[in-house]
Amino acid sequence: MTEFTPYSALLGGILLGLSGFLLLFLNGRIAGITGIVANLFFNFSKKLTWQIYFLIGLVLGPLVVMPFGFNLPTDIDLGWPAIIIGGFLVGFGSRMGSGCTSGHGICGMGRFSPRSIIATISFMSAGIVTVFVIRHLLGV
Repeated sequence: MTEFTPYSALLGGILLGLSGFLLLFLNGRIAGITGIVANLFFNFSKKLTWQIYFLIGLVLGPLVVMPFGFNLPTDIDLGWPAIIIGGFLVGFGSRMGSGCTSGHGICGMGRFSPRSIIATISFMSAGIVTVFVIRHLLGV
C-alpha cells in the first residue's frame, strides 16, 4: 500500500472537501467522524438522523466506487492487539485534542481555525515521526 495514486488521491480529496463544505454550509455541522460517532453512542436522540445517514454514506461510498476501479486496502500487516491499541490511542487523542483528524484537518483547516491548524500540525508531525521511527530506526 505504498504506491502513490495521484488521480484517485486528488478525487478523494475533492470529494472529502466538498462533503465537509456541504455539511457545514447546508447543515451548519462539522464533519468530524469521532464526534459524529460519539454523539450516536452517548447522546442519541431523534435529532441525530443526519449522523446516521453520514455513517451509512461512509460505509456505502466504497461500494459505490468499486465498479470504477477504486478499492480499499485489504491487507494489514498488524495483529489484533496492535489494531486495538491503535484504536484506543486514536480515541484518546481525539478526546484530548477536542476533535479528530477529519474534523481538524479537513473542516477546521478549511475554516482557518487556529486550534485546528495547531492540532493538524501536531498530528501530522507525530505521524511523520512515528513512520520514521518504525521504518528507519526499528526497521519494521
